[in-house]
Amino acid sequence: MRPGPGAARGGAAGPRRAGPLKLSVGKTQVGSGKKKKKKKKMAKQLRRRAEEEEAAALEAEEAARRGRHLRALSGATGAERELEELLFGDCLAAEEGELLQRLAGPRQHAATEGGSLLRDSSDSEVENEAKSTFVSKAPAWVDEDDEAEEKIDMTHRYRRDLMKSDAEKILTKKKLKIRLEEQFQRAMGGVPAWADRENRKKSKMTTSDSGSDDDDDLLCRTGNFISTSESLPRGILEMKSCLPANQERLADGKLSTVQFHPSAQVVMTAGRDRSVSLFQVDGIRNPKIQSIYLESFPIYKARFSADGEQVIATGTHHKMFYVYDMMGGSIIPIHQVRGMEDKFVKNFEVSPDGSFMLLTGTSGYLHLLSMKTKELISTMKVNGRSTASAFTSDSSKIYSYSKEGEVFIWDVRSRKCLHKFEDEGSLEGKCIAVSKNNQYVACGSVSGVVNLYTTDVCLKENNPKPVKAIMNLVTSATSVTFSPTTEILAVASNEADEAVKLIHIPSYTVFSNFPVFRRKQIYLTQSMDFSPRSGFFSIANNKGKALLYRLKHYSDF
Repeated sequence: MRPGPGAARGGAAGPRRAGPLKLSVGKTQVGSGKKKKKKKKMAKQLRRRAEEEEAAALEAEEAARRGRHLRALSGATGAERELEELLFGDCLAAEEGELLQRLAGPRQHAATEGGSLLRDSSDSEVENEAKSTFVSKAPAWVDEDDEAEEKIDMTHRYRRDLMKSDAEKILTKKKLKIRLEEQFQRAMGGVPAWADRENRKKSKMTTSDSGSDDDDDLLCRTGNFISTSESLPRGILEMKSCLPANQERLADGKLSTVQFHPSAQVVMTAGRDRSVSLFQVDGIRNPKIQSIYLESFPIYKARFSADGEQVIATGTHHKMFYVYDMMGGSIIPIHQVRGMEDKFVKNFEVSPDGSFMLLTGTSGYLHLLSMKTKELISTMKVNGRSTASAFTSDSSKIYSYSKEGEVFIWDVRSRKCLHKFEDEGSLEGKCIAVSKNNQYVACGSVSGVVNLYTTDVCLKENNPKPVKAIMNLVTSATSVTFSPTTEILAVASNEADEAVKLIHIPSYTVFSNFPVFRRKQIYLTQSMDFSPRSGFFSIANNKGKALLYRLKHYSDF
């Protein structure tokens, strides 16, 4: 018997060796490991190829979209192309090609390098390229005048009122802006809601948050949702008749003056009974505050000073006049003004700024006095006899009305006559008034006609045409006055009972419900005045009463 393959040479047969078996098993394990590595490598290649195809598809889609957009931009008609070539030359096509290449170039460059970049990376490359090509240039020159603050001349007549002292003749543009804002806020009583940006933003936010709630509230209520107009309507004047302002002390004779205090809720009356009385206006009782008696001095006219601390009163046949100091409680007689030779001092006006007092003398003389010292500053002269005068609201001009129907306009600073014009159809001048906004001038004549002019026309023409001739009075127009809001003009005559009319401005129509028809209560009108914010209107009559009316359209005194 032959020995088996596993028998040892020259010996007995033993157990088989495991060497070759172990070797075959090891080869099998190595082969399977190589197959796994090959599979992983193929999977990676497949994933990479899929990512490249996906990126290429995205790039192709983006390139197609850009191509469509660029074709739309460059899709001009033949006529437009010819016009562009005529205007810009042949370089236009080259510039467009360069633009298209620059817009499309980064995408194509990114696709050729690997195609695995995303859209945002290509956008960033375009932005980086634009930033790298942009070169900031320094200015060619620097103007020193641009850096310096602009100086404003405050002595100009339009800016003179904004000066607080003589040292402010020159202001910078920034300071002038602040000064104008302060003046506007004083006039408006604070910052208006439409000018306050912070509050507007907050109100918009709250409105947007609570908009649905407001709508629900609107649908749950009934009533009048129409608000009243801010401007005074024409036709019917809503008003209420109150007790006379001097109900607690009626005058014994004719009441010559009624005037509201410029800042307090007080009204003053004065008359031929030689007394000046002050009353608090509440529309119900109107309690008396104080009365003073001037012995043997029937009062022709009385007026508050601009600050409301003094009362000036003139008599009917006296050369002297009185000053009542309300703060000190003293009555100061001014026996004679040095430089004046007039026998009587009756009619006068006080400037709104409180600086001057204008006395109307005889023979056409106008005497300008200092309100502080009551001394004569200058004298002006009109042709004929002066019957009435009025200051403008800024106290820069004086309108003087002569008996011959001529109106003289004086400059207060230089005391020179700036212009003169004739009141149309006037036979004899009686009264004159200037509106608080310096827009209108009203001239009343002996015929009862009140002509209403605009101030700009009066300063230019010698024979101006009135914007309205008010012919509702049949006797001499003796009193004219504007409301502080310049929405009402009151005209009256002291020669006929109930001869008062209220005219609406700017429609120039008469309020039909005043005075009350077939109800006699006004009698002869001697004086009229509106409260500082047009809330009240008062008429002094020959029966010693200061009739008081509440104008409901205005909420303030």
